[in-house]
Amino acid sequence: MKTTTANSKALVDSIVEGIKEKKGKNIVIIDMANVDDSICNYMVIAEGNTPVQVEAIQDSVLDTARIQTGEKPLHSHIGNGEWVAMDYVDVMVHIFVPALREFYNIEQLWADAKQIRLENE
Repeated sequence: MKTTTANSKALVDSIVEGIKEKKGKNIVIIDMANVDDSICNYMVIAEGNTPVQVEAIQDSVLDTARIQTGEKPLHSHIGNGEWVAMDYVDVMVHIFVPALREFYNIEQLWADAKQIRLENE
């Protein structure tokens, strides 16, 4: 079992704020702390309507996390503007356009972990 630090939770909160800032929707926070062999403490999944919005959400997450927590991702990957993966070591962030999110269905891969679905604003 991993230890979930307050720093990980603060990072998740800042990432969610960055997503909401650019009207990201269908945000799910997956608590991976009790999942054996998981690669992180939390996974945050969200979506934007278009590749342009996905990129704007990514930029907002980068800025908000850096300003609020001082954290920068170890690595980011952009898949044709339709999917962004950001690795903050303890927290993984995935931002999709709706069709790719449905296709990959990451939430189902981690169905045994606690999942928190946030209401769209």
